[in-house]
Amino acid sequence: MSVTRLKRKHRKNIARANNKQRVIKQLLLTPVLKNVDIEELKSRFANKPAQTEAAA
Repeated sequence: MSVTRLKRKHRKNIARANNKQRVIKQLLLTPVLKNVDIEELKSRFANKPAQTEAAA
């Protein structure tokens, strides 16, 4: 019996693996947020609607 190679499937499997690696690398490039002051962020969002109403 002869050996047949599934070339299209092989290319698809390689592309799938490369895409997964690319996604992992891209996720690792984004910086991790640390030491976030939650209360300070809440105060920012609480003040914004009041300012927009005053401007209108």
